[in-house]
Amino acid sequence: RMGDIWGIPFSTLASFVLTSLVIEVTPGPNMTYLALVAASDGRRAGFVTVGGITLGLALIGVVAGVGVAEAIQASDTLYAILRWAGVAFLLYLAWDGWRSPAATEPHRDGEDGKYFLRGLLTNLLNPKAGVFYIAVLPTFMTPQSSPVPQAMLLTAIYVGVATLAHGSIVLLAGTLEPLLNDPRREKVVRRVLSALLALVALWFAWVTAPT
Repeated sequence: RMGDIWGIPFSTLASFVLTSLVIEVTPGPNMTYLALVAASDGRRAGFVTVGGITLGLALIGVVAGVGVAEAIQASDTLYAILRWAGVAFLLYLAWDGWRSPAATEPHRDGEDGKYFLRGLLTNLLNPKAGVFYIAVLPTFMTPQSSPVPQAMLLTAIYVGVATLAHGSIVLLAGTLEPLLNDPRREKVVRRVLSALLALVALWFAWVTAPT
């Protein structure tokens, strides 16, 4: 018989890894925003944003593990506030990307905090991330073992898979940056990605609407 970790069989863990990967490669706010940042401002800015996203996913996982996310899901008002704040923030990022002038200088160290904070906020204002942790993640846990270690293990796996996926997006999108040295090309690509991010924000509002 195959072994397990904290009561979760290896086969279940493998299924969870696959599920996490499928979720992360599905186009969404993180993927679109990372592509916009990496293509317009370079890989360093993209990887700093990935750091913020990673911290956001980890924090939500810990919060969900102690049950706070359940309270948010149970309250229509709290969920609606968080949901519309997330939509508004994504639309702001799209607007900011649309209106920003073409990048004529290399990425500066002082800008790291801005990209990190934006990556963090895109996840903290995403109620769907919390729902994943309390609706999907528990289905991979076994009732025979302590739930907290299992939840933390699955959270760590999900954050790891998501970070690898996001890093790959940055690497791929970052290859476009040298081709965008022409301000006109850079402006066109940045505005296309910004418009796509705005559409993702509207799609996000639709799919997270209470049923």
